[in-house]
Amino acid sequence: MSNTTMTIHTYPPSDNAHGEKGPAYVGNLRKGELRGIIHINQDRCVGCDTCSKFCPTNAIAGGLGAKHHINEDACVYCGQCLIACPFEAIEQMSFVNQVEEVLADKSRICIAHPSPAVRVSLCEEFGGEPGELSTDQMTNALEALGFTVYDSNSSADQTIMEEGTEFVKKVRYWLLNDRSEDVKEMAEHPFPHFTSCCPAWVKNMETNHADLIPHVSTAKSPLQMGGAIAKTWAAKYLFKCDPRKIYLVTVTPCTSKIFEAARPEMNSAWKWAKANGMIPEDAPSYQDIDVCLTARDIAELMRRKGINPLKMPKKRERGVLEVYSGGGTIFGNSGGVMEAALRTAYFALSGQDLKNANIEVVRGYHNAIVEATIPVPVKAKGGEMVEIRVCVVNGANQGLEEVIHRIHQDKNRYHFIEVMNCPGGCVNGGGQPVHSVGTAWLDPTLPLPIRA
Repeated sequence: MSNTTMTIHTYPPSDNAHGEKGPAYVGNLRKGELRGIIHINQDRCVGCDTCSKFCPTNAIAGGLGAKHHINEDACVYCGQCLIACPFEAIEQMSFVNQVEEVLADKSRICIAHPSPAVRVSLCEEFGGEPGELSTDQMTNALEALGFTVYDSNSSADQTIMEEGTEFVKKVRYWLLNDRSEDVKEMAEHPFPHFTSCCPAWVKNMETNHADLIPHVSTAKSPLQMGGAIAKTWAAKYLFKCDPRKIYLVTVTPCTSKIFEAARPEMNSAWKWAKANGMIPEDAPSYQDIDVCLTARDIAELMRRKGINPLKMPKKRERGVLEVYSGGGTIFGNSGGVMEAALRTAYFALSGQDLKNANIEVVRGYHNAIVEATIPVPVKAKGGEMVEIRVCVVNGANQGLEEVIHRIHQDKNRYHFIEVMNCPGGCVNGGGQPVHSVGTAWLDPTLPLPIRA
């Protein structure tokens, strides 16, 4: 397969993309939520029906040979149809022009918040090998564009702490019969515990499996945590500025992150700033994340400015916002969130680190569904072993429905479930570089599970 990527046609958001006017709901999308993030260009669609085969929610209508279109109420904006389309007929909403304009405004502090999966894909847009690691080159290129870099591996550490702590509280309440005041809220949040980092999975769950809402982690994704931190802690203590001066741009392998960033509830930094006197009480609301750029988008911005990350230095000194443990680096791979959270949970429950921190049994890149049992010696119970049953599923159109069927049959089958919408996880997300035959064809035949 050629390493040369195609030019993917993107289109800007409309004037009312954030839904400031109009009714509170249009279909199942709320006022403020972006519509049409993924779009089928009718002038280019040939009706080959490839896209519908990769859609996890059957959101694409149109028979073989007919023009296809997307049902907005069913779409989860994962972009799997886009990277699978062999005719470049599917487009993604793009904010490249807006970011370019803000970067030119020297009165703003522009922060780039890159996801770990982008560091292994960005160079591919410039002729590099697929999977080539470009962490420092990418960061140097982002700084050359005018960004201050806030590595999402740092905010992923916070996600690990929040996700792991929440799961530990569930273990204490439901498995260890602990009724302490600090875990009583878990009575409303039963097992199995689902991860919440994948916005396509969250939207799928809210639309099609609303009964699972109490089971999903209350922790924000790393990018959303990073947006809030940048406009609260960093604004007050690092930049010492009005948080409205900060323009936060996430750089992600995921097109559904565009949707997540615009969700109306993702404005906690604005609420905090008002409560703490950093902005006036009547200050208009602003989002924690201003815009989301995909890996393809940031490559386009770099090309416009004549910046090639392959030619940037491979070394740099990390800034304050680039300090992290490394646990978040594996988030981009299926099983990564689970593995990192389990390490934290294991330590919290046992009082000791795992002897082998690499929990390879939960890594699911080559399998749609992975199951495992993790024995944990509970310190509070004198070392008594508690078995944590976990499941990792990736590729929502291959394994998710099977896993949901299993838990409806046996609600005690799993304690912890990680869901990644895209096959293999974020590394194969809808915002990644696209090959001439579609990225999704890299691994189109992940084994379908046999119903147990």
